Amino acid sequence: MKPDITEPGPLWRRLAWFVGIWAASVALLGLVAWVIRRMING
Repeated sequence: MKPDITEPGPLWRRLAWFVGIWAASVALLGLVAWVIRRMING
């Protein structure tokens, strides 16, 4: 990937934000599920 695009549009930034927030929410849900499982199983 070369930075040959002189005008960085807001599309890739929006996509990057979306992917980052999605990954963070998935990780948070996984952590919460793991904690609940630990609490239930003891």
